[in-house]
Amino acid sequence: MMKKKWIVAKPVSEETRAKFPDFPPVVLQLLFNRGLKTEDAIQEFLYPDYETRVHDPLFFREMKKAVERISQAIGAGDKIIIHGDYDADGVAAAALLATTLAALGANYEVFLPHREEDGYGLNLKNVERFAAEGAKVIITCDCGIANTAEIAAAEARGTNVIITDHHALPAELPSAFATIHPGVPGETYPWQGLAGGGVAFKLAQALIKETKTKFSAGFDKWLLDFVAISSVADMVPLLGETRTLVKYGLIVLSKTRRPGLRALLEAAGVLSGPISANIISFQIAPRVNAAGRLNHASAAFALLMEQDPGRAAELAKGLDETNRERQRLVEAALAEARRAILDNGWQNDSAIVVAGDWAPGIVGLIAGKLMDEYWRPVFAVSLRDRCLGSGRSIPEYHLVEAMRSFAEMFEKFGGHPQACGFTVKEGMVEELRARLRAHSRELIGAEVLSPTLAIDAEITLRAVDWDFYNSFRQFEPFGVGNPEPKFLARGLMIRETARVGVAGKHLRLTVSDSGGEKYKMIAFGFGVVEISVGDTIDAVFTVGENQWNGNRELQLKVIDLKKADSE
Repeated sequence: MMKKKWIVAKPVSEETRAKFPDFPPVVLQLLFNRGLKTEDAIQEFLYPDYETRVHDPLFFREMKKAVERISQAIGAGDKIIIHGDYDADGVAAAALLATTLAALGANYEVFLPHREEDGYGLNLKNVERFAAEGAKVIITCDCGIANTAEIAAAEARGTNVIITDHHALPAELPSAFATIHPGVPGETYPWQGLAGGGVAFKLAQALIKETKTKFSAGFDKWLLDFVAISSVADMVPLLGETRTLVKYGLIVLSKTRRPGLRALLEAAGVLSGPISANIISFQIAPRVNAAGRLNHASAAFALLMEQDPGRAAELAKGLDETNRERQRLVEAALAEARRAILDNGWQNDSAIVVAGDWAPGIVGLIAGKLMDEYWRPVFAVSLRDRCLGSGRSIPEYHLVEAMRSFAEMFEKFGGHPQACGFTVKEGMVEELRARLRAHSRELIGAEVLSPTLAIDAEITLRAVDWDFYNSFRQFEPFGVGNPEPKFLARGLMIRETARVGVAGKHLRLTVSDSGGEKYKMIAFGFGVVEISVGDTIDAVFTVGENQWNGNRELQLKVIDLKKADSE
């Protein structure tokens, strides 16, 4: 467990408090910590409203052009290909557009690539097949912006491509018929933080707006369950318009009409009660992703679209079993990767490359886990067939920009600043390790290779009561850009301690503050920490709610702790 540097946010000034007198101090502090410092930004965050805070999809420069082309194809009965991706964002985006086109009576097919056989995004073989089979329009979901050559080939064959994507831009943009991407130069759409499913939703919204007579009232809102899954699974910031879409999407998801989603929620054990962003992150998204990681994403897509409850239950059970197998494979691969890191001394490098005979679909999970553990950029590569890989990075190192500096080593690559996918050219894994190590050493200072822990405020445990907790519940849903609030309490004396869980992995603590009052805390994963009754600790924690046997109590969950006299 790496030691973290604690950074407590600077308290808001008295002048700021005077400017916003209606907000409780803790609420104002949390707002300012999230960069929300104007009345309009605060109002949008605290009171997301679907009618006023969701932008007109026609603000996209090429949206009207895209809608007109799709409408023309529908009117002519031309075949439309919805080209999704194999992760939860791309699968949900494809399901969202398929639902919309089905309601319009379109002649469409959905294509989801196989991770190993097709790779990420469009490829020339599939583009040629689509054209040969008479497809006149391809709509990409969560991909396409990096497929310059493939899109040129499609357009040359008379198949128009409409891109809906949100990934990092390549050096040369594709010459698609229309590009719906919030980040392209000169784009007039006011919010850049949409997930792939969010961008696809804007296209669906525009189609609904332009052909409103074909849709029932509120049709677009019932698509928001897909948008919530996309946005949370792809870890885009839950701020601005995305926050509004996800907040409403969670409500829709909790009462979804889709038999497939209901079966998925039941398989995850979360069918009853409200659905939170955490439930998507840890229960729904892993099951949807598991299909594309180990087999084919079509199984997940089929579940999302299934209308028969019995068949949906069978598909959900299959995804659940696939997810369990994925967990087993990841644990075995991580053990192998950790041994290689320690045996070779790579833990001291500014970036790490690991490779093994692993399923290509799990390398992103391997990279993510190792990045968290060693707090440096990590590339994980599957040595099966085509050397598919995935990278995860710390905030100070932009993966896609880094890869551009040695682009000749890859057959293809793309992604985001802190998450990427790629295919290494045959026999170049060792060279990749050397190049990444040298490049990262130049750009990353030693001081950033230790993780930091951002803390919202230092408080006393006496301040934690139901009023305190309820004051920031309005900040939900929590996620990237809006993390669950973290607080620091100092000088807590350990009164009782017990190791709980499998192999004593967790700690259950009773502590007291300077006034002598006792408080319970739970520290998941801290069973290895050596602390004893009588020790004094400082603890960083979150405040949540625990319900059991009809009882309801506040739960203080420890994020990090250290003895009070330690540096």
